[in-house]
Amino acid sequence: MNLLGLDTSTAATAACLLRSGGEAFEVIPSASDLTAPPAHTRELMPALARVLGDAGLGFADLDAVAAGIGPGTFTGLRIGIATARALAAARGLPLHPVSSLAALAAGADAPLVLAAIDARRGEVFAALHDEAGERWVPFVVRPELLAERLRESALTPLAVGDGAVRYRGELEAAGARIPPDDSPRHVVRALAVCRLAARVAPVAPQAVVPHYLRMPDAVPEPQTRRP
Repeated sequence: MNLLGLDTSTAATAACLLRSGGEAFEVIPSASDLTAPPAHTRELMPALARVLGDAGLGFADLDAVAAGIGPGTFTGLRIGIATARALAAARGLPLHPVSSLAALAAGADAPLVLAAIDARRGEVFAALHDEAGERWVPFVVRPELLAERLRESALTPLAVGDGAVRYRGELEAAGARIPPDDSPRHVVRALAVCRLAARVAPVAPQAVVPHYLRMPDAVPEPQTRRP
């Protein structure tokens, strides 16, 4: 199966083409991209075209699409999921929705991983994964409360993601081990999205929605009827 995967849950843009034989062609974001202004609108389609070109394939050769559905930044998730939905719908392909936190944890390649994505507003999106899978389901929390939960658990996971970098002090004091800020373990890799897609049943493209975990900062005001 030729599978095209992407993730735009953070400020970084990730893309991968996983060929049916297992060969992967990937655009791997730099850890520095996590603190740069998001550029998904400009970067995503060229990244997808690049991995397809490197693999010697075109969109007509795809068998399925996989997308990281968050949690993460609102605008980034909307761009990535809308793109994945459009590609899948246009060619009648199955679309596999994958947790971005699960992909972040899988890319860390460690027995116990605390995946933490910066949620802004002084919070993080977090989930704990071990070799059997999800140990703590995704949740949004203030870093001091995450540190408290970690301390009470007496676990010492590898913590990765831009949330782990931003709140390094709190998490390391609670027992977490965090790679250097420039480590590639802190980015969500689309290769991990592709590999996890095999465990996720495909759904209709229009049914794939972002996993926000909380309401956006701005919501439309309800319209009132004039008398």
